[in-house]
Amino acid sequence: MTSPYILILFHSRHGSVLNLARTIAKGIEKQGIEARLRCVGEGQEYPEVSLNDLEHCAGLAMGSPCRFGMMAAPLKTFWETTSTQWLTGKLINKPACVFTSSSSLHGGNEATLLTMSLPLLHHGMMLLGVPYSEPGLHNTKSGGTPYGASHVSGLNSSEQLSESEKAIADNIGQRLASISKQLTD
Repeated sequence: MTSPYILILFHSRHGSVLNLARTIAKGIEKQGIEARLRCVGEGQEYPEVSLNDLEHCAGLAMGSPCRFGMMAAPLKTFWETTSTQWLTGKLINKPACVFTSSSSLHGGNEATLLTMSLPLLHHGMMLLGVPYSEPGLHNTKSGGTPYGASHVSGLNSSEQLSESEKAIADNIGQRLASISKQLTD
């Protein structure tokens, strides 16, 4: 039997979503559980996700750049291959969260987080947000919402996360891992 792990499934075009994924992974690992980064789409730094990765994870963090208030096409294409997992209930009751990045403050972060949640809810997953006990939500001048971690890169496409964005991403990673551990113990 393999040790439980949290799958961090993402697509990153310019590096901002990847930086959020790595920060969420650090939060997960603070809770003593493996963070397994997997991507969709060509030219990515991490291995391509498999359906096996998805089926056997203890929890899921999914990230995408904003594409007109929706997830990037490679992620949507991946979810369209998961009918068997949906029919057999392989993801029911697994905790999940979502994260995103846009180039502007009003670039669709919240809409993207909400639309990314839909396939997870269809699969019966338990969606986690960021509670307002996280001080980063009160301090952020860029990304970060109760719906999930986010980053605003600005017109210069800065990959650098603000301190509040880092704190929020770390928080959701720790929360996801903590709840995943409680459900698998």
